[in-house]
Amino acid sequence: MNKSIVAGLAMLALMTSCNMENENPLLSESPLPYGAPQFDKIRTEHYVPAFEKAIELGKAEIDAIVANQEEPTFENTIEALEYAGEAYNNVASIFYNVLEADSNDELQNIAEQLAPMENEYSMYIALNEGLFNRVKAVYGKKDELGLAPEQMKLLVDTYKSFSRNGANLGPEDKATYSALSEKLSLATLKFGKNVLAATNAYSLNLTEEAELEGLPDYVIALGKETAMEKGQEGWTFDLSAPSYAPFMKFSARRDLRKKLYEAYNTRAVGGDSDNTEVVKEIAGLRLQIANILGYPTYADYALEERMLKTPSQVDAFLQELMGPSLPKAREEIKAIYEYAKANGFDDTAIQSWDFSYWSEKYKNEQYTLSESDLKPYFQLENCIDAIFGLAGRLYGLRFEERPDIPAYHKDVKVYDVTDESGRHMALFYADFFPRASKRTGAWMTEFRGQSIRDGVERRPFISIVTNLSKPTAGEPSLLTHDELETFLHEFGHALHGMLAESKYPSQAGTNVSRDFVELPSQIMENFAYEQEYLAGFAKHYKTGETIPQELVDKVIAARNYNSAYLQVRQLHFGILDMAWHECASIPSAGTIDYENASLAPYAVFPQVEGTSISTSITHLFSGGYAAGYYSYKWAEVLEADAFSLFKEKGIFNTEVSHSFRDNILAKGSEDDEAVLYRNFRGHDPQPSALLEKLGIVEKR
Repeated sequence: MNKSIVAGLAMLALMTSCNMENENPLLSESPLPYGAPQFDKIRTEHYVPAFEKAIELGKAEIDAIVANQEEPTFENTIEALEYAGEAYNNVASIFYNVLEADSNDELQNIAEQLAPMENEYSMYIALNEGLFNRVKAVYGKKDELGLAPEQMKLLVDTYKSFSRNGANLGPEDKATYSALSEKLSLATLKFGKNVLAATNAYSLNLTEEAELEGLPDYVIALGKETAMEKGQEGWTFDLSAPSYAPFMKFSARRDLRKKLYEAYNTRAVGGDSDNTEVVKEIAGLRLQIANILGYPTYADYALEERMLKTPSQVDAFLQELMGPSLPKAREEIKAIYEYAKANGFDDTAIQSWDFSYWSEKYKNEQYTLSESDLKPYFQLENCIDAIFGLAGRLYGLRFEERPDIPAYHKDVKVYDVTDESGRHMALFYADFFPRASKRTGAWMTEFRGQSIRDGVERRPFISIVTNLSKPTAGEPSLLTHDELETFLHEFGHALHGMLAESKYPSQAGTNVSRDFVELPSQIMENFAYEQEYLAGFAKHYKTGETIPQELVDKVIAARNYNSAYLQVRQLHFGILDMAWHECASIPSAGTIDYENASLAPYAVFPQVEGTSISTSITHLFSGGYAAGYYSYKWAEVLEADAFSLFKEKGIFNTEVSHSFRDNILAKGSEDDEAVLYRNFRGHDPQPSALLEKLGIVEKR
């Protein structure tokens, strides 16, 4: 082939590459309202080229900061770094959110392909000696610069981020740190992939009506719908929350409950999706990274940036709650066992697969309250209107559905959020129903955070993803009361994002310490138990009848039912988390044996051989809660204390809600979170507030 042809082909390839970049909807400026993501145009083949180009642009921005011949200043170094990598952040926020909410094998393979590329980019910044020297130069004269508080915090956080990511390491240790970080990224991806695969791999198909004993009509309808979706006869139940939880609660067939329980609690134990060794690999990599950075354990490293600063503080906090909760939980379980025995149960102890079933029956007898009684009053559409309405009463927000703005899946609805003055505050994406491509659980995230640059504000794109009860052929989506709480919880996170008013993106919205981030979400859960709120929207989906006062009274009265047991269950996760992350060496015992030994002092049920929490708890091993699961309980302490002010002044009191907005929701992490909390509440939080709220100890 002659040189002119080769040159022509090279030019054609270059032109094709440029056209791909220009046409790539992940890289081009969106013409949609507010610059919304072009989900209608994004294709799988766009992701890798978009990441490659975005990383190239990000590196160029870093190079420009380093090459600047002017003396390092806050503006030309710290602020410039804060805004660098915008293209990469835009692409990554879309890809990884879709990966969680609407995944497939191709996207998971891309995530694995991206891991070394992204790790190299991360290290290009974190271990960039020239860049760190400029940051150090500004940091060294921080007290002379006359910075505003949020600027000072950005400077300090930036310096600490470099230090905590290896910038002070020598060349050999930097190379080791980089390699460990890449391995950790791949291992956490593998963990999440295995959990999703294991969850989707199992289903319980029933073909005899006798096997449906005890199940309410709505659960049977869901089973029929799932069977049809899977091309099966009869009724099918799987390991997604809307299927698993009601089956365990209502099925009178103990043998089937046991079968489903064991399937759920052996996810990713053995087989093609085994996580037993992946757990130890992740814990080991985290420990090595912490050690090379100068910390004795990963927990020491992680907690440095939290409200509770040390492992000993976290352990003391968990034990402060566990101490009075564990004996009370055992009393609650004993009462249910005695009730079950009086009603024909003939085993020597309540087993893990029995508790939900007998607990529900006992609850119905104590409070004459069942999920089936409540669900007809919580039609999803009414709940959406009520939760949007609550945001209006508290914060002046309005939500308008925007079907003209595309989403990543047909089930997702998009809303334009404005305040009382008509100012655009956010786009809100709501993705409610389970599907095989979505991981289990519920979460809030963002496709773009809020920021102000060169006087131009970018409002955020906020999303919540849940696995609520789907509509069936005969009924609309009817939520359990627990699902209503979940909706309120994730919407609280969404408000934190939507009401952000920070200048710098790293300080905006939910970019706060892990043990503070759950305050805005958990404070919203309280409204699910407020008579004044429930009576305003809970109407029977067939008759239109408002939820009876006696039913609301029962919901409120039953709020603390099994509160100690539920608290101990959450504390189990926190204790297990710390067991994996505050150890100075990885245990020689197997994953399941180590887990059992860590939790044995706090057991409330007989151990079920072969089951494991560790192998499927994505919060710890593929999410962001490593050495931080305790933060759910810490946030409950915060909200118990904070919501008492709403109760004192009135749950819709705008003086209180506006103070919460101004001091908590709008501030992000512009100041230390302990200071933000004191500014709202006037004092530090006390764990006793939660114990009293749950009825575990008497109010003083």
